Amino acid sequence: MNVRVYKTESPARIIIIDTVLLGVICAVPALTHWLAMPLYKMNPMLMALLAGMLLVRTKGNAYLLAVLLPVVSMLLTGMPAGGRCVCMVAELTLLTAVYGLLRERVPVFVAMVSAMVVGKLVFYGLLALLVSPEVLVGTQVWFQAVLGLTLAGVYAGMEKARG
Repeated sequence: MNVRVYKTESPARIIIIDTVLLGVICAVPALTHWLAMPLYKMNPMLMALLAGMLLVRTKGNAYLLAVLLPVVSMLLTGMPAGGRCVCMVAELTLLTAVYGLLRERVPVFVAMVSAMVVGKLVFYGLLALLVSPEVLVGTQVWFQAVLGLTLAGVYAGMEKARG
């Protein structure tokens, strides 16, 4: 019989991890300007959320990060702008919820891809409604699909390695 025993997450460890993730996200706009590369296209908020979900195994922390990552970044750096911030909070929160509902029912990769698709559909739908439909013109769906599949694969592999 295989029984998993998870240690209780230390509040200090959670605070350190969340602070580092928030710091990294707040550095992305400066790095984007400094490197003259559009790092935001790599979806750093999603990467930070996934890292947080891997490092801290509590639902509450995942939801907290889903809200705090875009909001803190907007408040400290001005990026993402107001309307986009609302869209990102909705995307990341919904992704967290869908993944939480599916992860015990289907393989981790399928759960994460499904959650990402639902999150992106909501993000782009809200973006078209709240910001402008024209923002969808420059969206490279193929790039988002490849990035999403890659991130889901890495996440599933790391989750499997953790046991």
